[in-house]
Amino acid sequence: MREPPTANRATDSPGAGDRRAAKPRLRIGTRPSPLARAQARLAAEALGCPYELVVIRTTGDEPRAAVTADKGRFVKELELALLERRIDVAVHSAKDVPSELPRGLVLAATAARADPRDVLVGARSLADLPAGARIGTASLRRRAQLLAARPDLRVLALRGNVDTRLSRLRDGRFDAIVLAAAGLERLGIAWEGAPIPTSQVLPAPGQGTLVYEVRADDERALALCRAACDRLAWTELRAERALVAALEASCDTPLAALARCDPDRAALSLEGWAGAPDGSAWVRDRVEGRDAEPEALGRLLAERLRSAGAIEVMRGEQPPEHAPA
Repeated sequence: MREPPTANRATDSPGAGDRRAAKPRLRIGTRPSPLARAQARLAAEALGCPYELVVIRTTGDEPRAAVTADKGRFVKELELALLERRIDVAVHSAKDVPSELPRGLVLAATAARADPRDVLVGARSLADLPAGARIGTASLRRRAQLLAARPDLRVLALRGNVDTRLSRLRDGRFDAIVLAAAGLERLGIAWEGAPIPTSQVLPAPGQGTLVYEVRADDERALALCRAACDRLAWTELRAERALVAALEASCDTPLAALARCDPDRAALSLEGWAGAPDGSAWVRDRVEGRDAEPEALGRLLAERLRSAGAIEVMRGEQPPEHAPA
């Protein structure tokens, strides 16, 4: 499905050269949900060139898809469209992109990062929830951290797009639900949620970041994406993805991470949390280093978490005796 072509104002403004106008519109692939389309338009506008959105339904958009173990369920059809040259750029939520990409594809750049935190909708804070409150989320990471903070909560499965989840809260099926702050912000309804402190619930690696995926041999798409890249977001994402890769984790693993750049000091911090699915045990750690070496920082934190028993804890096993949990 294709949306009507969108002309970038800078390109179509009076005085734009014929050579620039003659270039083909960039075909940008996106999933069909309202949030995915809003995010794709945001990322597309940042590129500063004429474009059209190509809507592609993924495995993750199908009913019951959220219960499958397919790591690439939100991206693989978009990646296939790239490889078949039906689109030029795929825009993803970075948290949905597996560590390993298909041969011939690369992550080229990131747009500016939105608020990476989770938000609680339906209550002002976790402390305000009554004992036994019903909390809706489809994320194992969120479930584990919610139960670690409040073991008395009833964390129930909640799937669907943002509108569906909000409607189920309003219908009284849940006392509160947890969503990503970035998604609500990009849909223009940020007022719906109260941010949860990262000391209680650390976000998913890549949360709040939009990433451009392109063919490695497409020089035009690579150049456009890299020229629009937000360097701080790109550095943070590289550290978080290195952590995920080193721990062989995925979006279905109870692993959380948040990197933060401090450009004034050319420094980068990275915090990680790994927990049991039922929240009964967890490991948390933080490292800091140079912002020029984000992958090295990710691997360092992975080694520290692994040494503290993170792998066993995430599997729901007892960590080694020397590992604090």
